Amino acid sequence: MNLPKWTGVFPAVVTQMHEDQSLDLAASARHFEALIESGVSGLIVCGSLGENQCLQPDEKCAVVKCAVETARGRVPVLSGVAEMSTQAAARYMQDCEKLGASGFMIMPAMVYKADNREVMHWFRTMAKATTLPWMLYNNPVGYSIDVTPEMFAELADVENLVAIKESSANPRRITELRLLVGDRYQLFTGVDDLILECSILGIDGWVAGSGIAFPKENQKLWQLTREGRWDEARTLYRWTQPLMKLDTHTHFVQYIKLLCQETGLGKEWVREPRIPITGTERDQVLKIIREALAKRPA
Repeated sequence: MNLPKWTGVFPAVVTQMHEDQSLDLAASARHFEALIESGVSGLIVCGSLGENQCLQPDEKCAVVKCAVETARGRVPVLSGVAEMSTQAAARYMQDCEKLGASGFMIMPAMVYKADNREVMHWFRTMAKATTLPWMLYNNPVGYSIDVTPEMFAELADVENLVAIKESSANPRRITELRLLVGDRYQLFTGVDDLILECSILGIDGWVAGSGIAFPKENQKLWQLTREGRWDEARTLYRWTQPLMKLDTHTHFVQYIKLLCQETGLGKEWVREPRIPITGTERDQVLKIIREALAKRPA
């Protein structure tokens, strides 16, 4: 099986919506184009930030189709897989294959808190449901299921599992994974405000969240880490860090959509049960955003 080696910035992109909560595919296409022009290496749609679990299957397919058509082969397009049943996940992946998706970012089965035996069965079953490469999204903070380095070692025989999005918020995991599985997987960090620590420890890519609102600066930060220009990277990171922390809150979707609105790359509208933030919370988040944007590097 001839599988790609994904590296670089693969942003997790929000799903643009109208105020009535319907999809705004034209706005999504504009956002995809801005990200591609900034130099990203891939796009991930319909992930957690993309409100996967609040979208209907046909809506998710529409977003994937829009991304594939906008990318025109310039970068791979991955879709998040966050279904509640094995059958639904397999069906969705097959639909994405027909639409021209390049691969997947697969989460644990949603809602049900599986034990380790069930977790391993889930991911092995997902692997068999597609011929495409995929990234395993490990986020025990958000989903209460932890795929440990030892479990990744067990999964090493799954040929089309090519990458890990490591979002445990524990940078030690990068070294632990390297020591246990070497270069078997492409390692991506999924926690924005750990990008410098993880880069120093040796990662292959970054599933960026908040940076979708300032893609040129985000891409510059990544490039500085690749070139080992740590003083410059620290300086730029100190500007981005208050914005990156918006990706680590329960309301991260609302916060990042509001950030996109402030930078002209989208609107804040979300799909219920989420609703846009209001009152003191909104004032505080806007203060963080606007103070940072006032100091935006030239």
